[in-house]
Amino acid sequence: MRSRNEILFDYCNIAFLTLVGISAIYPFAYVLTLSVSTLADVARGGVLIIPREISWIAYGMVFNDENIRIGFANAVMRTLLGTAATLLMTSLVAYPLSRPHMPLRRQITFYVVFTMLFSGGLVPRYLVIKHLGLIDSVWSLVLPVMLTAFNVIVLKNFFQQIPRSYEEAAKIDGAGDWAILFQVFIPLSKPALATIALWTCVFHWNAWFDAMLFISSEDRQVLQVFVQRVVVENSVKDMQFGVDNLDQAKFSSEALKAATVVVTILPILALYPFAQRYFIKGITLGGIKE
Repeated sequence: MRSRNEILFDYCNIAFLTLVGISAIYPFAYVLTLSVSTLADVARGGVLIIPREISWIAYGMVFNDENIRIGFANAVMRTLLGTAATLLMTSLVAYPLSRPHMPLRRQITFYVVFTMLFSGGLVPRYLVIKHLGLIDSVWSLVLPVMLTAFNVIVLKNFFQQIPRSYEEAAKIDGAGDWAILFQVFIPLSKPALATIALWTCVFHWNAWFDAMLFISSEDRQVLQVFVQRVVVENSVKDMQFGVDNLDQAKFSSEALKAATVVVTILPILALYPFAQRYFIKGITLGGIKE
């Protein structure tokens, strides 16, 4: 028989989590509703969770805008290249650091962790990228961030949880370090790799400041820079040319901003359910100390 305090705690816990869930879902629901609302509903100032009248004009303008299409393709390319480069380089660094027989392993690990506390800053980073000839290239967005100390530590700790008997059995069969890494450790580390891949995808997909600094050509710019111009700088005039006189009564610049935001976050929302089942396991096992 459960006590009254336990029952009261359950009700309070349910109420608290419900409020947290509503506070997390409501902003997205509001933006989604705003994106399909007409000018009259927006001007009325009381946009509801369920729109009074649905208008798809804003989404038509977003999908017909050339800058959005170019930016979307460039953002996808950056995300795919950045995620692949991060997974490869993180695995190549984390594997030797997880092997107890590696010389100077603790010293190198300290150097990796030290970079989490101090960085060179923006100016040295820009000068390095400029001298390497990477300005106005997608590699200027990928190479500087393809290896982070946090990801290395998470994957290194995960590798250390894999029983050494797997490695010893592979060596008996004649496998070298490369074969052990790619045929034994990486297949067994899907939770950690999926977690790092999700972090990296979200980072690259949302990043815009480095693209604004290093990318000068409009045909190479990523989606988030165009979104920043639309939402923050309020530059929606170029996108309004596709609205005819009949649609002016229903068009709203606020709906256009909201539709742009929704289109931007949908790919990450579609990706998350596939990686979510690995997320908790990758964090917990990768966070175990040596």
